[in-house]
Amino acid sequence: MAESLTPASRDAALLDAARALVTELGLDTVLDRLLSAAISATGASYAAIGVLGEERGSLERFLTRGIDEEDAKTIGHLPRGRGVLGLLIADPRPLRLDSVGRHPQSYGFPPGHPPMEEFLGVPIVIRGEPWGNLYLTDKAGGFTDDDEHAATLLSDWAAIAVANARAFEQSERRRRELERANQALEVTTDIARALGGETDLDRVLELLAKRARALVDARAVIIALASGDDLVLAAGAGDVDPSMLGSHCAMNRSPLADALASRTTQRISAVDLRRGWENALGRPFAATALAVPLIYKGQPVGGLLAVDRLGRETEYTDEHERL
Repeated sequence: MAESLTPASRDAALLDAARALVTELGLDTVLDRLLSAAISATGASYAAIGVLGEERGSLERFLTRGIDEEDAKTIGHLPRGRGVLGLLIADPRPLRLDSVGRHPQSYGFPPGHPPMEEFLGVPIVIRGEPWGNLYLTDKAGGFTDDDEHAATLLSDWAAIAVANARAFEQSERRRRELERANQALEVTTDIARALGGETDLDRVLELLAKRARALVDARAVIIALASGDDLVLAAGAGDVDPSMLGSHCAMNRSPLADALASRTTQRISAVDLRRGWENALGRPFAATALAVPLIYKGQPVGGLLAVDRLGRETEYTDEHERL
């Protein structure tokens, strides 16, 4: 690769990289393209990106190019930013070494790691703050000033692209929050209209279950009311067996137990439904659930359980809990 790298091919690789990086809005795609561009522009055999954690003292992500899956499995744990990699964290300036293994700060390589000699590292700095580092290794004849210049240009463009991607993600998050808030307002209005003239409790609870299911994208929602030490299944929506309405479950053995005891909404993973709701919901376990206590005059009178969120993101979040 290094022998075929000419000034013209380097310039072409950098131009292609600039176009690809600054127009991309997906962070993972930005980093993947940076790895490819860095190898193309320098002739390195291996490339890696280390992303700093919030405290900027170690790496929380480490992405590689050039190491196959088998070698990666053998190597095991990814670097956290010690040794030579830590030099760029402590002093974010370009670093070139003829032999990374002979540097006094080197920790050596773990078993199964491919041998590496020549090293070039450059920081990725966003708005004056170190965000991560680009690492390149193994170029026959060593890395040159031109390689360092090319890698620095790439890291600068990557910083712009990462900043754009993060801004886009924040904008998308705000958009989703506004959409969900608007959806909550619409559903709340629908509930108020639907219940305005309704006096039958069973009908009221059925409407609440249906609207709640739509609001939090659940596979199923049930509403259970307290009856002594038991909960009675009073309403359901979605994948709920209607023949189970009216069935009892011991309150302290139900998935709603913690929510009722604490009087706060609970988000639960790997929910055991065998102690009361398996027959109603058709399966022994749910991947995720929201358990919401129904409180009247400071006392729990029942609870709402939403299980198995549908869609691409399958975990319930703070937004769903507030809804």
